[in-house]
Amino acid sequence: MGKGANVSLTALGEDADAVVVSLGWTSASGAGDADVSVLLLDENGKIRDENDFYFYNHPAAADGSVQLLGKTPTDRGDEDRISLDLTAAPPEVARIVVAASRYGGARFGDLDDLRMTVADRTGEPLVGFSIDDAGVETAFIFGELYRRGEEWKFRAVGQGYETGLAGLATDFGIVVAGDAEGEGEAEAEGDPDAEGAEDGTTVAEGAEGSGDEAVGVPESTATVPAPTPAPEVPAPAASAGAADTAVPVPAVPAQARGRAPRTTRKKVTLPKVAKNPLAENDGWRSARLFPVPSLKNDREREVRATSVLLSVMAQVPELGRRLTAGFGAPAGRMETFTEVSLPHGDTPRRPDGVIRVERAGKLWTALVETKTNGNPLKAEQVQEYVDIAARRGYEAVITLSNDVALEGAPIVQVKTDGRRKHKVSLWHLSWAEVAHQAQMLIRHEGVGNAAHAWLLQELLEYLQHDNSGCHGFQNMGPAWVPVRNGIEDETLGSGDPRAVEVVESWERLIRQVCLRLGGELGQKALPVQRARRDTDPAERRSRAADALCEGGRLGAELRIDGTNRVISVTADLRTGKVRTSVEVPPPAGTYALVTAKRLLRLLADAPADLHVESLVEGANGPRGTLERLRPEPADLLPKDGAQLTGFRLTLVKGMGNTRGNSESGFIRSVDEAVDRFYHGVVARVGTLDGRAPKRG
Repeated sequence: MGKGANVSLTALGEDADAVVVSLGWTSASGAGDADVSVLLLDENGKIRDENDFYFYNHPAAADGSVQLLGKTPTDRGDEDRISLDLTAAPPEVARIVVAASRYGGARFGDLDDLRMTVADRTGEPLVGFSIDDAGVETAFIFGELYRRGEEWKFRAVGQGYETGLAGLATDFGIVVAGDAEGEGEAEAEGDPDAEGAEDGTTVAEGAEGSGDEAVGVPESTATVPAPTPAPEVPAPAASAGAADTAVPVPAVPAQARGRAPRTTRKKVTLPKVAKNPLAENDGWRSARLFPVPSLKNDREREVRATSVLLSVMAQVPELGRRLTAGFGAPAGRMETFTEVSLPHGDTPRRPDGVIRVERAGKLWTALVETKTNGNPLKAEQVQEYVDIAARRGYEAVITLSNDVALEGAPIVQVKTDGRRKHKVSLWHLSWAEVAHQAQMLIRHEGVGNAAHAWLLQELLEYLQHDNSGCHGFQNMGPAWVPVRNGIEDETLGSGDPRAVEVVESWERLIRQVCLRLGGELGQKALPVQRARRDTDPAERRSRAADALCEGGRLGAELRIDGTNRVISVTADLRTGKVRTSVEVPPPAGTYALVTAKRLLRLLADAPADLHVESLVEGANGPRGTLERLRPEPADLLPKDGAQLTGFRLTLVKGMGNTRGNSESGFIRSVDEAVDRFYHGVVARVGTLDGRAPKRG
């Protein structure tokens, strides 16, 4: 669509009453990022109250009409996805505006391939819009959905703001509170309430002496404060149909991403852990709601895992909604079932589970097929469930296994009968993704009550138990050993299809590492893709496979959401080493020696074998281990007086020799290398401008 054009959603597809909106972009540096926001507006073009503004610290509507699904890696960068249930939107809402904003002085002109896509509940794209004239703008309205009578329409807007989120928000009656830049600095410089306890959490008021331990969890960014009177703001001309004055609403702070996060005293009601346990010795184990030691074979593991997950999804609405919103499910009453018999020819079929969601008298149904312990999904079995779902009018089939899905590389191939009017969408979920979402809810975002928090904690304990079989991606595949041997004896040639299989397994491993790290930190961790639009995933992986055959290295980059740091991970199969590194730019206007001393002070507790290298224009700077450089920071300075452009910090670790299912496994060694590097180095460095590092 062109800028300013509009189209009816109902004219584009039958399933357009619930849509998934995707905003995407690419960055040559890999560090480019933006935050999405959604505003619900009335007929006057204003929000009704503070709950109509959805952003990273207020991601979901209670009625299910809006849910920010977060960033998802794709083969051409990242996509921020938003679930919009148009049937749940309140009747007073006339427009739904979808926008994005950058922070830290970054501009949209620094990003490439700005695009917005609207897909129906099956994932079928309905309409797209690209922005190709971005420049100095720091915020953009990508598009909006608006009512016309009984139908919803989409308009491609593409309106930019040089004043960032603050200017955009003001257009719709939101008053920005204070100076976020100053607030971020004040909090980072020692406000005890800003960062809470040493581990980054705050204890909620009233927690002491209660039956449950109320634990405050750090928000990922600035929060919406309590309602306060706000001055009226004149409506700018850009807000079509707006009233002359703004609706008085609570002030919303500007973004402060990249600085120390503000926190709120938010309760997460987990059962209180006794300081003095009653066990006689450490060998006693607490009773668990979902025991696993008795599981003897894969079938028992699959049945138990399916029942455990589906039952918790039905009882904890936050988890159920989180896992199904991206699959097009509406927000409503959820019930789950196991071992349901469905007719199929002469022999009934029994999918592992069924999920049903009811809203306004309409049912959404998905069949679930589960695998555990690294067992592969069977294409013929999934095909049968897709056929059954199509005949019975069900909406989706969800596969669940240890494998991690990739764009352009489906887990299983199924055929779709084009003659059938009813469409069935096929989705995949990894056990690592389930564990990630459970961690995000109980450790960082919070759930409704103590019972729900306890159920999630028991689910997480079950998934992480060695005998559950739900550990995520854990095998590099049958091509791993032949490729590794071929690299060692130099017999592997370019174009070998086994190398492509290893590259795909490597990408799955990196995505799982991001899920684990992101769940621990409470932030999205994403693999960086620098490919532009229309890049063929198969062609890109083929080039990576040729590079593997030639150089014997697997490489990847990952970024923590809300930061501009890119962590590089390289597995050298010839030397058997895993190398993790990050580049740290120096602050402007400071002497090089002062910067070097400050860096080494920040790295006081980092591993002594950390390699530190100075970066200079057009040449290699001095380098050395942290242990050698600590007494003499001046050894880091270029001897010829060349301009210092930054530092590269690197850790090297030996890799495992097996496929990944043992203590010395390759997968485990990569995961441990990233974990050690982040917590031992990246989290300690923070920024070199004198502020405290962001705590993980």
